[in-house]
Parts: sequence; structure tokens; C-alpha cells
Amino acid sequence: MSGETSMPQSENLAARYLVDSPHLGPAALERKHRVEQDPSVRADIMGYLPDMDQIDPSIRNRVMAEMDAYDPAAYTAADVRRALSHDTCTLDDFKALLSPAAEPFLEQMAQKARLETRKHFGNTVYIFTPLYIANYCENYCVYCGFNCYNDIRRIQLNAQQIEHEMQVIADSGIEEILLLTGESPKKSNLEYIGEACKLARKYFRNVGLEVYPMNVNAYRYLHECGADYVTVFQESYDRTVYEQLHLLGRKRIWPYRFEAQERALMGGMRGVGFSALLGLAEFRHDALATGLHAYLLQRKYPHAEISLSCPRLRPIVNNDAINPLDVHETQLCQVLCAYRIFLPFAGIVVSSRETARFRNGIVKIAATKVSAGVSTGIGDHEEKYHGTSGDADAEGDEQFEIADARSLQQMYAELEEGGMQPVLNDYVYV
Repeated sequence: MSGETSMPQSENLAARYLVDSPHLGPAALERKHRVEQDPSVRADIMGYLPDMDQIDPSIRNRVMAEMDAYDPAAYTAADVRRALSHDTCTLDDFKALLSPAAEPFLEQMAQKARLETRKHFGNTVYIFTPLYIANYCENYCVYCGFNCYNDIRRIQLNAQQIEHEMQVIADSGIEEILLLTGESPKKSNLEYIGEACKLARKYFRNVGLEVYPMNVNAYRYLHECGADYVTVFQESYDRTVYEQLHLLGRKRIWPYRFEAQERALMGGMRGVGFSALLGLAEFRHDALATGLHAYLLQRKYPHAEISLSCPRLRPIVNNDAINPLDVHETQLCQVLCAYRIFLPFAGIVVSSRETARFRNGIVKIAATKVSAGVSTGIGDHEEKYHGTSGDADAEGDEQFEIADARSLQQMYAELEEGGMQPVLNDYVYV
């Protein structure tokens, strides 16, 4: 790939993430070390498993061709000025706005992004909260707190526990929820997730899913159970980096993950969300691929609601040294502004991975949706919301550390104080 500037491309890329748990037995450690050290025992990342839907690869092929050909260093200040002067942002303009040459123009980019945001969204900011209902995972993604070799407390909430969590969240005023699980089809099977969607529909107006990728019929079933939209993190569009960091499990199959959003739309979902985890690979290439993926799918499915997010790496249980490397707040702001200029109608989500100060600022420029009252652990909302201990046996460890722990009430008040209009829901079902 041309134009990469800072991310090492070697078989040692994963080394900074690797941690051995003292609780792993000799056989498990041997299996773990073998898959870490011997690429020949890993599955082909491009090889679909027999039970995986395969769909038209045209969008995937276009995205990868553009990403592979992208050289951020080839763009100049003149290219950036030209991009900012256009009423409609072309793909080449988008590439220029993501390039290092655009960094001195961040103020102008922010001004243009703010105009686009106000034109299409006014001063509204949508608020939601995530609910993790299980943290079992069958994948070995070396940077993730839920990975199958990380020594954490694992839990899967039952229906009664899920409903209790939902009641606590709904009582706080939240009207949109995002349901999450670890990626374990065995523990969190389709029926389990479907029942959670049915429960969520009792308490919330808008129900999203961030679970393992599925086939079209499975997405259709979950939509019938009450799910409105699906978010899938590609993690990285760089296949070389992806291969080195996703060593085991169904998540290792790169194209099946790439095509998840399209399968969700084919299954009837109203909207889909896109994201790369910034800091895993060279971020400008991942940002280009994310934006172009969303753009092409929007053109193919013009009825679909499209959103993007820009999560950065955060520390996890048993590895607090994980960080987003060269993706600082300045670079994150550049990516978000470029997304808004290229995709003026798309929703942009900024999660609690970022600080309150950053989120308070970016909602005035490019972001249209934020999370509040967030827990990335399992079964602990009563304790976090009310300070009262629930069932300790029904609490599991968090996926990553958050940087903004504001409650819904705090978030709502601060958005209003900043001149924004918080929105809890804008859908009416008849």
C-alpha cells in the first residue's frame, strides 16, 4: 500500500498487544502462542466459511482499489484549497481533506463542516446509551478486552436481568438503546439476541445492534424482533494489519465483516453504521475506506440511514498500555470534519471513548449523536446510575475504559448550555 507513514508492517505488529494470563493452562497457552507466532495455522482472512452469505463484491472491490491507490503525501495545499472551494465534495476532494496537507487548514475545514451540519441537522444532537448483555467471545482480536484469551469475568445476562437493566436505563429518560454482545454465536445465539430486541422494544423508541456479523435472513429476523439499525466496526480496512491482529474466530474473515452492513439492509434494517478503530492501522487510509464504504452503500440504498463513528483505541482490562498511537485529537477532528464535508447527510457518532471537552466541542462542528450514561461492563447500570449494588454475580468486566462518564441529565444540561438541542427520539411508530 502506498503512502503509509507511521504504522509498521511486519509480523510483529501485534506484539504490543499480547498479554499472557496466569490463569491459562499449559495447553491453552501453547495454542495461544502458536496462533500468535505461526501465520500458517491461521485461517485465510479472505476465505468465507461454508455457512456465510456471499453477496456482490462490487462495493468492496471499489473501496479496496481506492484505498490501495491512495497516497496521502501526494496532496498539496492547493488541492486542499480547491476541495474547500467546491460546493460538492468529490472523492478526490475527500482524499485531499484527509491528507497531511490539510492539517494547517483545520479551522477552515471546521467552519465548512459546521455549515454543512447546521444545514442538514440544525443544532440537534441525538443521545443514546449502549447496553452490553454478554461478553463471551470466540475471537482472538489481540487489542480487545473481550478477546477469548483475556482473563476477565464473563457473564451472559438472562431475560430477567436484561429487562432489569433496561428498566433502570429507561427510568433515566433514555429512549434509544444500542444492544451489544461479545462475538459468540454459541453463547449469544440469534434467538437470545432476538428476545433482547423484543424486550428493548417495550422500553425504547429506537433499538440498535452491535453484535457479530450475520446472514441476511438473520438480520431480517432481528428486524422483525424490533431492531432498527446495525453498527459494525470493520476495525481496519487494511488487510495486512487485519490479518495480524485478528488471529482466531469468525471475525477473522475480512470480507464477511465488510459486507455486514449491506446484508443488514437487505434484511430490512432501517439504518447501518460504519467505523474503523483508529490507531490499529494508518488512520488516513482507514478513514478513506470508511467514508467511501458508507458513500457507496448510500448510493446503492438511498432509503437507508447512514452513520459513521471514529472510535480510537482505549486501554482494556489487563492491558492499560493500549493507545491510539498517532491519532491525536487534532487528527480525529480532521477526520470528522472530512466525513461531514464528504457525507453531509450522514449521522456522525462520537462515543464516550472521547473526553467531555472534546465531545462538547465537536457537536458544534460535525457530530450529531453522542452516548450518555455509559457502561461498557455487564449488569452494572443500577450501581452506576444509583450507587446501589446489584447482584455481583451478574456483573461482567468492561470491554474498554471510557473517558466521558456523564449521565443523561449532565449531558442534556451541558448540551443545552452550549446552545445545542438534545434529542432523545424523533421516530413515531404507527
